[in-house]
Amino acid sequence: MTETAQDTTREAVAETVPAQTIEPPQDLSWRQLIASALVCILLLAAGAYILSGYLHALAWALVFAVALWPLHQRFRCRYHASGELASALFTAFVGLVILTPLALLAADALMELRQLVDYARMAGESGLPVPDAVTHLPYAGPWIAQWWTENLSHAGWARDLLKQFNTASTRELGAMVGANAVRRTLLFIMCLLSLFFLFLYGESVVAQSRIVSRRLFGARGEAVARQMIASVRGTLNGLVLVAVGEGLVMTATYLVTHTPHPILLGALTTFAAMIPFAAAFAIGLAAVVAAVSVGAAAAAIIVVVGAVVVFLADHFVRPKLIGSATNMPFIWVLLGILGGVERFELLGLFLGPAIMAALVSLWRDLSAPQADN
Repeated sequence: MTETAQDTTREAVAETVPAQTIEPPQDLSWRQLIASALVCILLLAAGAYILSGYLHALAWALVFAVALWPLHQRFRCRYHASGELASALFTAFVGLVILTPLALLAADALMELRQLVDYARMAGESGLPVPDAVTHLPYAGPWIAQWWTENLSHAGWARDLLKQFNTASTRELGAMVGANAVRRTLLFIMCLLSLFFLFLYGESVVAQSRIVSRRLFGARGEAVARQMIASVRGTLNGLVLVAVGEGLVMTATYLVTHTPHPILLGALTTFAAMIPFAAAFAIGLAAVVAAVSVGAAAAAIIVVVGAVVVFLADHFVRPKLIGSATNMPFIWVLLGILGGVERFELLGLFLGPAIMAALVSLWRDLSAPQADN
């Protein structure tokens, strides 16, 4: 059969079959919209459920990437470095900044553990002598010294105390601590890995985020996002960098005054200084340690230097850095920091001010005179 005959046959068959017109269903647009919204919500919920164990690490990676992105771009432009090299260097820098204090603390803790083991061996053999600092305590010193002599100075008290411990509970506690350490190590590795890819593909992520923000929220959404990014960077400068400066000054003070465990106390002061008004408690603890171990003069030096450092940092340096970057009153930044720490722990140092910056930006847009137009 030729091609002409086949075409004629197809046309004849088509004429015999009645044409069926398919009318589009009514209100197809809003049905598609609802279906798309439901699918998006389900996908987002499923993604959040799958990544729930790693959201904390991803959030920290995002905070570091947002805070260090300008330095990353300047480094690439100045040294003409490739994206892979710059991303690897900045990721390694973040890892070293976090791991170096932890390594110093671990080394100090091992030294203290060795001394504690020797002290425990001596205590098991001959008991614990009454420390001189206890006998010189005002008011309660003689009473504490007498109780110490009756309960801790004789040999064998340590063995009696160890017999009271439950071996099974101790093993469970050790397993729990080990599992927690492995979990946190995995989260730290995932944070650094996510940070590397954020640095590597940061330009495309920024471009895509701008497109999505404009499509969903318009130009105002992009402005709010910029304000949140500025708040994260301002918080990093005003909290973390200032806290590191306070910690370095106080660590030097602890070293000069010969306070025991200066590195440990300096790290504690740095960590506490990230939270407004919390550095005073760490400095007070260091002053107590210095008063007991060294003397009242060393404690007085620590208190005076700490008061000056905290006063300058909390009243001048920190409000200037955070307020100029976020362009909002410091009281809102302070409330965001305190509320964020209460709800999200250390991550709330950055999430709290970012959320407050978004709220303040929206309030200013809505309360502006041209908003009615």
